[in-house]
Parts: sequence; C-alpha cells; structure tokens
Amino acid sequence: MNDVNAIKPPAWFWVVAILALIWELLGVASYLYHVTLSADALQALPEGQRRVMEITPAWVNAAFAIATWGGLLGALGLVLRRKWARPLLLVSVLAIVVQFGWVFLVGKATELIGPSAVGLPAFIFAFGLFLLWFAGLATRRGWLR
Repeated sequence: MNDVNAIKPPAWFWVVAILALIWELLGVASYLYHVTLSADALQALPEGQRRVMEITPAWVNAAFAIATWGGLLGALGLVLRRKWARPLLLVSVLAIVVQFGWVFLVGKATELIGPSAVGLPAFIFAFGLFLLWFAGLATRRGWLR
C-alpha cells in the first residue's frame, strides 16, 4: 500500500461527495424527463418553456446528456475516491457551457421565459465549477487515487 492510498479524507469530504452524487442523480432525472417528455406534457408547459424545448437542436440535448451523465460519473468517482473524477467533472462543466450557451445566446431563453430562466442554470454552472475545484483539491491532498 503506498502513501497516497493511506491518506484518509476528512468526514466533510464524504458529505460533499455524497451530496454531489445526489445532485448529479437529480440532473440525470431532469435529463431523462426532458428527452422522454410526451407531446401532451410538452403542450402543457408554459409557452416560453415549451418554445425553448421545441427549438432546441439534438446536439444541445447531447450536450445536456454529456453534462448530466459525465457529472454523475464524476461524482461517483469522488465517492469511490478516484482521480478520474476530475476529468469527467471538467467534461461535464464544458458541456454545461455548451448547453446553456446555446439556450441563452441562440435559444433566447431569457426572452421567451423571462429572467427567472437564469437562476437554476447559473446555480448548476456554479455547482459544477465547485465540484471541479473540489475534485482538484481532493487530488492535491491525496484523497483520490
């Protein structure tokens, strides 16, 4: 057993890692909801939200998939204390930028939905950056192997 494997993370590491895993599971659930939404359920959405979903190209939904599934695998990597968590979380953050970049710059979500459309995506991006930083910290401190 080498020294890196012997370094045990503090209790708060586990709290953050498990919360990250739960958060990423919610992201995957959101993704699955979006891609399996029935035509009737789509029509029941508020006009702006429905319009954004209707005009979103498949490649943006692919970025959504990469963001959520990559984030889930990255969070799982944190729980398993694996260094590969950080690259997966980086890919997830980059996919978030691509997805929300299109939604807000091209899809004009703020115009179609209003200012309330910004809050959750901003939090998702900020939390993604936090998890990326956290994985880097955990790597530097030897908590990930």
